[in-house]
Amino acid sequence: MKYVVTIILSVLIISVKGQVKISGNIADTKGKPIYGVSITLKDTYDGATTDSSGNFAFVTTETGKHILEASIIGYSSFVQEITIAKEPISLHIKIKELVTELKAVVISAGSFVASDKNKGAVLSALDVVTTPSANGDVTSAFKTLPGTQQVGESEGLFVRGGSATESKIFMDGNLVNNFFYSSTPGMATRGRFNPFLFKGTIFSSGGYSALYGQALSSALILESTDLPERTQADLGISVVGLGGGIQHLAKNKKSSWGVSYNYANLWLAFKFNKYKQDFYTIPVYHQGDANFRIRTKNGGMIKYYGYISTNKTGFRSPDIDSTVLKDAFAIDNFNTYQNLNWRENIGTGWKLTTGISYSTNKDDINNELQDANNQKQIISTPAFYAFKNFKLKNVAQYAQARFVLDKKLNGLNVIRFGSDYFYSQEKSTYTLYNGTKYAETVTDNLAAIFAEADIYITNNLAAKIGSRVEHSQVVDKWNIAPRVSVAYKFKDNSQASFAYGLFYQNPERKYLPAVAGIDYSRAAHYILQYQKLTSDRTFRVEAFYKKYTNLYKTSVSPTGQELVANNKGFGYAQGLELFFRDKKTFKDVDYWISYSYLDTKRDYLNYPSSIMPTFAANHTAAVVVKKFFTKIKTGFNLSYNFATGRPYYYFAYDNIQNKYVIGDAGKTINYNSMSFSVNYLPNLGNDKKKTFIVWVLGVNNVLGQKQVFNYNYTNDGSRKEAVTPPSKRFIFLGCFLSFGVDRTQDAINNNL
Repeated sequence: MKYVVTIILSVLIISVKGQVKISGNIADTKGKPIYGVSITLKDTYDGATTDSSGNFAFVTTETGKHILEASIIGYSSFVQEITIAKEPISLHIKIKELVTELKAVVISAGSFVASDKNKGAVLSALDVVTTPSANGDVTSAFKTLPGTQQVGESEGLFVRGGSATESKIFMDGNLVNNFFYSSTPGMATRGRFNPFLFKGTIFSSGGYSALYGQALSSALILESTDLPERTQADLGISVVGLGGGIQHLAKNKKSSWGVSYNYANLWLAFKFNKYKQDFYTIPVYHQGDANFRIRTKNGGMIKYYGYISTNKTGFRSPDIDSTVLKDAFAIDNFNTYQNLNWRENIGTGWKLTTGISYSTNKDDINNELQDANNQKQIISTPAFYAFKNFKLKNVAQYAQARFVLDKKLNGLNVIRFGSDYFYSQEKSTYTLYNGTKYAETVTDNLAAIFAEADIYITNNLAAKIGSRVEHSQVVDKWNIAPRVSVAYKFKDNSQASFAYGLFYQNPERKYLPAVAGIDYSRAAHYILQYQKLTSDRTFRVEAFYKKYTNLYKTSVSPTGQELVANNKGFGYAQGLELFFRDKKTFKDVDYWISYSYLDTKRDYLNYPSSIMPTFAANHTAAVVVKKFFTKIKTGFNLSYNFATGRPYYYFAYDNIQNKYVIGDAGKTINYNSMSFSVNYLPNLGNDKKKTFIVWVLGVNNVLGQKQVFNYNYTNDGSRKEAVTPPSKRFIFLGCFLSFGVDRTQDAINNNL
């Protein structure tokens, strides 16, 4: 027993004498202690973890040269070779905080971002289809966000004092021409594309990236979906038509293809909704699309989307200049869109994104002046009556080629550069009442190069700096458009950001050909933003100022067409916007509130002076509330849109002053509209994993509130008539089925 005790004591004494203490502290580059850092001797079990003061200590029996490692998520690793002898070792270690996607500031001045990567998504596809006032239309849903205007007589996004043509829409980086169905007098048309086609959305109400151009006001950037979760089919039946499609996923889950077809006939809808127009050709739409997706070996993706549609309509409205005559308008439209994209990882940190698109649009428009018996009338006295009889055939082709190279640097730092090429050709044939034809073709080739860098100095401070250079055949000049955004993140995870940029745009097609020496119109954006984003709450406030220069002034040709006369127009827009979204305060309730104040004036087109444009309101606001009842699987959605009155004018031509003057002016009544929808989600069949069904009932302007968008004037300006919605209310009823994927739980989780 004595020998055993002696041996144990000897071992303990030797062990104690052979132990060496290693201690120290760890801090970041600013000297702030870091808690929870793991410190180890490589290939041993010896180590420790820092305390709240950043201190650590441990003992080891190892000797000689060893590697000491210190690591913690979010910081760079520390590695140092040390020599362990008999003396204690004391270390003072500093490690650098890494810029990570989860912790880093988000550069967002001027933009609303909704994507898989952004937990604070503003509007998803599901949000679009469950916002009652949107009727499943992408851009209509964005009218509940600050910065947009409640323009109901014309399609498009009117943003921060800009016209609809000053906002552009992109799909997978490529410009979408004719995103909306062709215009009809006094009625806004909807977008052509299904919101579920897109997985990500960036709505930039100003200060957008140098990767995009030719938009004075804003850019709506849409990213299409990748591979579906599994093979699925869908079918929809509603008061406006029916449609269906299939998405087939390969067994190896590396490719998919899909097709769909939709038919719309508004005959039944007109029975639900009484229209003030006399439709002698009920609107009928045929729409088909196809797609395929292929995942490449290197993790890239090839995506194709093709779309084709035809539609026609015709209606009569009372002629503004007469008490007995009518204007009969008819349009026949054919539209196609093809988009092929390829993104690929091509080396260490390098990514290539390239795409081509091609689209066509054909409009056959016929307008007649008719009597009470719907017979065509040609009246030469006064002469302006005769010009109400005309035909217009417009055939357009658009093509784009694009590539972007991204190089990922350390952390989240990225540089990207690339080029765009746009080709457009529009042929117009205008036929007067007497058979006289005017035909012209306008062709443009626009080339652009761009470069941009995301620079993350720390997790709290970042900048996006870039520039875009363009040359257009129509303008025959170069422009240089610098863009910069800076963002700073505070300790409470809120952030402030600033953006500045120059933006250029060609004349609209309807004002071409232009006089020689014409230049680009230009806008400078200044944006200051504060926002706080969490997974279930969003708050943001944004102030902006836009300065317009080189806006287009117009003159009238002998045929009555407005043509660009010069670049002497100018203007400004400034304002303040608020947005708050909350999914936390009330159980199963999702709501958002937006408000915009806008002060804007411009002198452009045939405006006689600098005045507030007719598409702008000083104050706009929206409230959207969604409540889902899990037990009955029913969602109730309510939205209310408000805007103060918009200005209207009658411009009379003064032959003495040889210019237009304001003959009459005023403001419309305030815009108010409350919309309501109900979504019921029962299970169909025994296999809940295979079938999903949604019943939808929606009513726009449920209270029947009076709305006036603008005023039309007689030719001499002696009388005006209000431009109002085609119907007081719009009622929608539909049933939508999906076979292959049960999205009930998704709908519940997203507060359908």
